[in-house]
Amino acid sequence: MTILLTTDTNGVRTLTLNRPHRKNAIDAELWDALRTALDEAGRDSSVRALVLTGAGGAFCSGADISKGRSSVHPLYRMRTLSEVTLLLHELPVPTVAKVTGVAVGAGWNLALGCDLVVATPETRFSQIFTKRGLSPDCGGSWLLPRLVGLQQAKRLALLAETIDAEEARALNLVTWTVAAAKIDAFVDELTTRLAGGAPVALAQTKALLNEGADHTLREALSAEARAQAVNFATADAPEGYAAFAGRRDAHFTGRWAVPGATPEQSEDKT
Repeated sequence: MTILLTTDTNGVRTLTLNRPHRKNAIDAELWDALRTALDEAGRDSSVRALVLTGAGGAFCSGADISKGRSSVHPLYRMRTLSEVTLLLHELPVPTVAKVTGVAVGAGWNLALGCDLVVATPETRFSQIFTKRGLSPDCGGSWLLPRLVGLQQAKRLALLAETIDAEEARALNLVTWTVAAAKIDAFVDELTTRLAGGAPVALAQTKALLNEGADHTLREALSAEARAQAVNFATADAPEGYAAFAGRRDAHFTGRWAVPGATPEQSEDKT
């Protein structure tokens, strides 16, 4: 069985965790597959948006601990989890977690590592770690305080409570809740909009927001100025103006449009 399914549709890459018999709990093989898939997505200029989801009615029940203790030292095993977390966080395209069923432990933190989270009313979430004698990983200790504040983060992590999608949305941990019968269509429409955006501008915007919480205002303004210089070096900035003036939809390519650039250089979107 292929444990990580990859599909591409009109610039949207969907990665589906495919271990439904374990509610998509992630074992060592799946961690490796995720790391490879995210690295490839970040290098592929045809990918304009990415969806992370799970098969069989569940998102992810966390790391698979059913196989017992490994002979590999935990520090080495954690390297792969950390690499996956960083790759997802730093991916230069918008990411959407499509969450059904359960999102628990590392699975929930992978969803939180996406830019937007869509869940169903039936979805359940838990920072399960302390009930397993563990502490948060996959960026949970960094993500939760930034999303919900320190007190609520401590509540979720220390008590390891299970919360529903309504409460998760109230805490800003879910962007939208959508009926299970409509979530596929909703995510398709959402990612179509994202994939149609200006890829360089979206990448710059995502980086600015990710880094902004750790910057002073002066540092944030400097970063914004650098980002705009990058944006103005693409064909998308004048296309945006032209589309506005012509009252039409813009067609964004991310193409480099520096005066004097050769056609070959202009095709390089990296």
